[in-house]
Amino acid sequence: MHDLRIGVSYDFRNPVDSGVSDAHLYAEILEQVKWLDDIGADMVWFTEHHFVEDGYLPSWVPVAGAMAAVTNHVRFGTDICLMPFNHPIRLAEDLAVLDNISGGRIDIGLGMGYAPHEFRGFGFPPSRRVSLMNEGIEVLQRCFSGERFSYHGKRYQFEDVIIKPGYVQQGGPPLWIAAMSEPGALRAAHYDTNFLPQGLRKKSFDPWVDALESSNRKTSDKRVGIIRSILVTDDKSADWPLIRAAEKYRMQLYNRFFQESGEGFGEAGEPVPQTWIVGDVEHCIAELKSFISDFGITDIVTMAVPPGLRADQMGDSLQLLFTEVVPRLKAELK
Repeated sequence: MHDLRIGVSYDFRNPVDSGVSDAHLYAEILEQVKWLDDIGADMVWFTEHHFVEDGYLPSWVPVAGAMAAVTNHVRFGTDICLMPFNHPIRLAEDLAVLDNISGGRIDIGLGMGYAPHEFRGFGFPPSRRVSLMNEGIEVLQRCFSGERFSYHGKRYQFEDVIIKPGYVQQGGPPLWIAAMSEPGALRAAHYDTNFLPQGLRKKSFDPWVDALESSNRKTSDKRVGIIRSILVTDDKSADWPLIRAAEKYRMQLYNRFFQESGEGFGEAGEPVPQTWIVGDVEHCIAELKSFISDFGITDIVTMAVPPGLRADQMGDSLQLLFTEVVPRLKAELK
């Protein structure tokens, strides 16, 4: 049984009318992460997108390095790093450096992307994303072995490669694969990684469970993570409207991506829940216990600074989350 980990996620989106510079937003968040590291957060995750007007984080590696240098406890990861836009050898080297800077506090979660404008921006068609994703995973796994290797695929060919410096973590950073569909779920099972399910349960989570069980593997041996935000408040009527407006803004972008790509969650069915949990300490504990039980969740991150908000506007909720909700939740789940 894995220990439960609760943390935060950042996308660094800064709406053009916010009145705050990107540099100031980055500085605010860096200070917030130092504080969260002190009060008990377990991890910090980043999301990645490209060519978005509000500055959606396109490059998480330097941010992770900056944060790793000023923290002692939190682990860093991605939900998700877009594999098709990252050269696997370059990414493996970046991860090796981050693993050393952080003292082995790095995970890597991968997805293959779906927004058409990103593929146009990088100069290749979305039709290549499956091969780039699969080969990227295979190359990373070879890099993480610490052994010298060669690789010959459709997209990548490498001769006599070894990653230096070596990784602090034996076998390299823990690898996660995200899925919104059955092929994605089967990919995570095939490569035997940790899992980041999204979308409909019957399309992502259930096929992953079935694939592991049919090969005599246990889902309890894997970590299962998700972005599901939490607002801890004794006054929902006062505190929720501002967050709800920021969440509406946040989701408009993904809805646009879904429409442009023809992908998304349009089919009927039970979703893997990613709606906000909003309420007092008791309510949040009860909701989280139910969610964790239903899906075997081991890792949950909340959006620490929803787009358009300042870091200090989330301070009270995060304080309650990591000093009251999380300790009690972990104790009750033992």
